[in-house]
Amino acid sequence: MPKRSNEHVGPDDRFFRQLVGSMRNGVIAIHRDGSLALMNDEAYRIFTLPRHADDTGRPFTDVFRTRPDLVRVLSGAFELTTLPNRAELRLKDLDRVIGYTLSLVKDDDGEAIGAVLFFKDLTRVEQLEERERLRDRLASLGEMAAGIAHELKNPLAGIEVMAGLLRRQVPDSPDAQSLLADIMGEAKLANSIVVEMLEFVRPIRLQLEDTDVSDVLRQAMSLAERKAARGDITVRVSIQPELPLIEGDHNQLCQVFMNLLTNAFEALDGRGSISLTAVSQSIEPDPASAGGDSSTAVVVDVCDDGPGVADGLSDRIFNPFFTTKPTGTGLGLPIVRKIVDAHDGRIDLTSQPGTGTRFRVTLPVVSGSHWFR
Repeated sequence: MPKRSNEHVGPDDRFFRQLVGSMRNGVIAIHRDGSLALMNDEAYRIFTLPRHADDTGRPFTDVFRTRPDLVRVLSGAFELTTLPNRAELRLKDLDRVIGYTLSLVKDDDGEAIGAVLFFKDLTRVEQLEERERLRDRLASLGEMAAGIAHELKNPLAGIEVMAGLLRRQVPDSPDAQSLLADIMGEAKLANSIVVEMLEFVRPIRLQLEDTDVSDVLRQAMSLAERKAARGDITVRVSIQPELPLIEGDHNQLCQVFMNLLTNAFEALDGRGSISLTAVSQSIEPDPASAGGDSSTAVVVDVCDDGPGVADGLSDRIFNPFFTTKPTGTGLGLPIVRKIVDAHDGRIDLTSQPGTGTRFRVTLPVVSGSHWFR
């Protein structure tokens, strides 16, 4: 029998097999010859691998052939002098982050006869940490933007008023009239940017009530079509009948989806298609937290088949003042995210250049849920 200690565990032990079978963490054990000794249900789930009756005993390189990063980690178990402890493995195709530790299994003579990989899905934890980092950045930017906005509002109003007065004094000069009209237009544009900055930094105060997302989406579509030219764009709407009501602010949610739809119209530039879908889904509890039951959420997808988001920009798309539009302020999507966060929801972007863009908004039926905090 293999020697047992806090660090070395024998994967062939029957009790060990029963224990790991019910663990919330993933466990994979391999023999020294490269065959798979053990893999529990959580491991199959985390790596989204199909279970086969003959997996045990097969070469792990064969079982995990679709997960080359995992093969690389396991292959180094018998080659590294120091095995990783609390390391992370990022699976880009699954958009998942795995935290793991790797230990050798030794016999009574101290010879390595196998290795065990213990791991946990840290994706939600990473998302929560990123959300907190974003909130910290927004708080700092908000204080600065609020001060600037207040200082700019009065001078801008003065410029617009004085340009209007001067315009009345030169009624017979077309060139002066045109120039002063441009000055007034630019002042109004600058003022609208200041107003949007103040809206962004102002704390969200929700008027919560039972809200029908179907009504929200219909109103948002109507508002977006007034704000942006539709052209030859085809819009397909698929809303699940009898969606559950959510605790939300109808007007602010209208702003969220109006903004997303307007962005889609502008990205397509009058040609293409948009898909708007809404369904109810069961949301699993955070695997990083003990206990907890699943809950229900309404999931809304706004998809277009436009040019997509360029490589390297997806991580910046929700940053304040970042924009790819010539006249954009870069505050539309940050405000959208701020409203979704206030509803304890989440918004995710999926996009590749040339394949279109999908914004997914997930809103819990009952606000105050811990899943998206």
